[in-house]
Amino acid sequence: MVEPLELWSSRLCLRRLRPEDARAICAYRALPEVARFQSWESFGLSDAERLIADQAAVVPDIPGTWLQLAMVTADSAVVIGDCGLHFRGDDSRQVELGITLAPTHQGRGLATEALGTVLEYLFERLGKHRVSAVTDAENDAAASLFRRLGFRQEAHYVEHVWFKGAWGSEYLFALLRREWQARRTINCT
Repeated sequence: MVEPLELWSSRLCLRRLRPEDARAICAYRALPEVARFQSWESFGLSDAERLIADQAAVVPDIPGTWLQLAMVTADSAVVIGDCGLHFRGDDSRQVELGITLAPTHQGRGLATEALGTVLEYLFERLGKHRVSAVTDAENDAAASLFRRLGFRQEAHYVEHVWFKGAWGSEYLFALLRREWQARRTINCT
């Protein structure tokens, strides 16, 4: 059996997906404004159930795997989003992040809080060297989120990917452990 994983912040718990999360995950992932920048065109209950089933045996920190964590409110235990951690197969010291948050919970700093908690886990507990994220160049909210967390924009790929029937552009963001630690030191003084 896979060990449970729970990461806590003041307002959130990030934990492994559970079968009872399927309806909540489907509710926000099925929204067109959420799917716009994601890999799926549509997302139904069977997709949520398959995602949860596929995640049941995923062990954190295994190169080449994606671990999806539910973002759950600490006070009401409501699933409001999910966060993906891609433990890269080509370099086990690096991780790629992805995040999906229900629109009704956006604009409150919850994504910043969730990813801050994930960064602490990755850099401090797992000792990772570098964390990256790729965002659609039109996804201003995601780009702002990563900049707010101290990520550097390392690249702007212009019309390099065929995405949902058109050429898409993307940004690559990254943050090194030493940069994260320096930022934390400055914020604590």
